[in-house]
Amino acid sequence: MPIVHQHGPCSPLTDKHGKPPSDEEILAADQRRVDYIHRRVSETTGQARPKRAAPPVQLQPAPLASSAASANLPASSGDALGTGNYVVTIGLGTPEERLTVVFDTGSDTTWVQCQPCVTSCYRQKEPLFTPANSSTYANISCSSSYCSDLDVRGCSGGHCLYRVRYGDGSETVGFYAQDTLTLASDAVKEFRFGCGEQNRGLFGQAAGLMGLGRGKTSLTAQAYGKYSGVFSYCLPATPSGTGFLDLGPGGAPAAANARRTPMLTDKGPTFYYVGLTGIKVDGRALSIPDSVFSAAGAILDSGTVITRLPPKAYAPLRSAFAKAMADLGYKKAAGTSFLDTCYDLTGVQGKALPAVSLAFQGDATLDVDASGILYMVDMSRACLGFAPNNDDTDVAIVGNMQQKTYGVVHDLGKKLVSFAPGAC
Repeated sequence: MPIVHQHGPCSPLTDKHGKPPSDEEILAADQRRVDYIHRRVSETTGQARPKRAAPPVQLQPAPLASSAASANLPASSGDALGTGNYVVTIGLGTPEERLTVVFDTGSDTTWVQCQPCVTSCYRQKEPLFTPANSSTYANISCSSSYCSDLDVRGCSGGHCLYRVRYGDGSETVGFYAQDTLTLASDAVKEFRFGCGEQNRGLFGQAAGLMGLGRGKTSLTAQAYGKYSGVFSYCLPATPSGTGFLDLGPGGAPAAANARRTPMLTDKGPTFYYVGLTGIKVDGRALSIPDSVFSAAGAILDSGTVITRLPPKAYAPLRSAFAKAMADLGYKKAAGTSFLDTCYDLTGVQGKALPAVSLAFQGDATLDVDASGILYMVDMSRACLGFAPNNDDTDVAIVGNMQQKTYGVVHDLGKKLVSFAPGAC
């Protein structure tokens, strides 16, 4: 399936009269997502005391006239998953309704907004999914073992309710249901997903989210028998480019030069943990003790934009990169948000950038594509696309910017992650 940037010209969600989010909004949303991931990791790996039990899931009574026309945009600063992301188009129901969703390796449960909207739905580009029009739709019973797979669940009239809450309090609540999911020409029957009737947050006009994490409710787990727990994606170098999402071992880039690293499945649920072991600038390994990476751990994430590193790893990267840029004659510029190493590229054309590489267990190396080294605010401000975490014990996150142009293969059966350069 084609992957496009949510706010790029090829996106089905692009609003010709609307305005894409500003860099400030993108970076603020990115930070909210990182904070959310850090909280989730600390809660699920026992590093933090679990929070009190969530209140039971309830749907508010449906208003008499509940329709897409009354869908309103809630007062929210945006969602942790709302910007800087990539989208794919899926089919749902029989006959299928085409829906554009954010694809996310850091989430398990897939959900879409559904008719009727009980209290609120955010504005989306396409019509809301209408379960009543699908001959294969069914709610899941509260007594079903599938209901107990959910992190947060409830019950209404014998039907299972779900709730997913994200970084800034944005959430989706509704019925946990099943229907036929169409992926390109493939059909996944009785696919379980959230049919959201009460949704808050700015999801960039996407119809919902496809969860590609490792949990029981994810597409990866549900379709394991069909796709062997293998999926791969390639994120395009520019917002106007097109990448791909492939499911199954047949679609995975089988490049002879693919670099493989173990998927560390014992570290915790949902996320794709990998062993980050080092960083190179222009081929020279930076002096960073192994303990810095092992103490933090690392995950590969499709929804975080900027790669986050332990402060003790970021500081030598920043220093080596700044020296290499100075040697090449680049002019410094003021920082922005949490990006502190920026340059003025006005009038600079065809000049090389210092190479940056990430090293992983198993001698795998990710040589960051040129498009993933600098985050372009504009020509007068281009910033190193890495940032420090608040603490050296916070998990490192390899963001989507640094994954651009690579075929990134996730193989749950073999417990491997592979990087195939130049896949899109």
